[in-house]
Amino acid sequence: MGCKSLEIHGVGCSKYQLLKTLTEKALEELGLDCQIIKVKNMEKMVRSGVKLTPALIIDGEIKTQGKVPTYEEIKAFLSAETH
Repeated sequence: MGCKSLEIHGVGCSKYQLLKTLTEKALEELGLDCQIIKVKNMEKMVRSGVKLTPALIIDGEIKTQGKVPTYEEIKAFLSAETH
């Protein structure tokens, strides 16, 4: 089981990398099979409603932007999508 789509928006900065790493770790721990789509295109970010990076979008909903959420917050976002 997993989410339909999971996107991480950013330009590759250290916060983007940290969000990606924490999200991958949370997916593995929760046993979720969900491919991470990395979005670095500013036009696509704007179309998705992202105003600040890094941003985490799960199944089309912006869960967080402009900061790196804690590992526990990421797990909660992902867990909520599977119930």
